Amino acid sequence: MVRVKYGACLVAAAFILLAVVFSIAAYRFTAAADVAAVVASVATVVGTIIGAFFGVQAGAAGKEAAEAQRNRAEQVTRVALSKLSPADADDVLKRI
Repeated sequence: MVRVKYGACLVAAAFILLAVVFSIAAYRFTAAADVAAVVASVATVVGTIIGAFFGVQAGAAGKEAAEAQRNRAEQVTRVALSKLSPADADDVLKRI
């Protein structure tokens, strides 16, 4: 849930930054091409940073899910091996 909160704050900050940049560019430049160039330059960098943030968050969530599944599989294996006799458990472990 914290990731969503940070992501929402990051997106809101990006929109505020782009609005400020647009306002300054519109005040400073008279040609629309100049304003578009300035805003596009900032939007490209901001978009790249936000995309990287969400990409890392998605990767971290995938890693957490994979680790949880691995831990569950290890737990099931330990319980199953504990039900066997020691000789049978050793035999199973040797075959793996």
